[in-house]
Amino acid sequence: MTVPRSPLGAEPRLRQGRLDLWLLPQPETAALHGPLALDELDEAERGRADAFRRPADRQRYVVAHIALRRLLAAYSRTAPQDIVFSRAACPRCGAPHGRPVLVDSGVHFSLSHSPGAALIGVALSPVGVDVEPLPRPERVEVCTPALHPSERRELEEHAPGDRPALFARLWARKEAYLKGTGVGVGGWMSDVYLGDEGAHTPSRPAGWTVVDVPCGRDHAAAAAIRGHAPRQVVRRLPPRAVLVGERVRAPSRQAPPKSPTQI
Repeated sequence: MTVPRSPLGAEPRLRQGRLDLWLLPQPETAALHGPLALDELDEAERGRADAFRRPADRQRYVVAHIALRRLLAAYSRTAPQDIVFSRAACPRCGAPHGRPVLVDSGVHFSLSHSPGAALIGVALSPVGVDVEPLPRPERVEVCTPALHPSERRELEEHAPGDRPALFARLWARKEAYLKGTGVGVGGWMSDVYLGDEGAHTPSRPAGWTVVDVPCGRDHAAAAAIRGHAPRQVVRRLPPRAVLVGERVRAPSRQAPPKSPTQI
């Protein structure tokens, strides 16, 4: 799978049966390249940004949300500041705290950011994405009980030095799927199997496709989309994509998207 580096070209367009993924490396450093387009965020986003205690966390949040608004505006042919977010009904209780949605739009999206990376997925079907830094071995040990029993067995079959990368992939898949469904992360994570699948493992969740997303050796990422395996296109956003006076565009030339390997 190729990852084009330039965002310059035509306006991005959504297509049925395709999943567009946008990777923004090192969002914490974007402001070093120029002024951020902070006026495109709404009051709620500014309030959440101000609540972060660590400057790096605040910067990551702000950059990721500017990128999200600019991408959705490009797909919707509108202005970033005119994007209006709402919440879908929770599939567990029906309350309006499910996955975030665009008001009056058929565009579906998901955003994830962690130290060193932000990932955005856009599609015409419900989608969830997650990006995770590789954890320390002690965190793997603490969090392993949250995995499905079959996933825990798969993890134990690998050498200790290989487990952080495998754990991060498993965790990213689960968060992406649970975000896509709107259920969100909770005690039910251990009920869902999203391992590497073998002869005696449970079935994957019906009606969803979950794929690993290439994002470099220091992170693991995944995307989940409702329906059959889509054509997957991964694009890289440069820092200038979130600066004042810039705009998001799709690459003018790119290799034909390839079908991802289903997990």
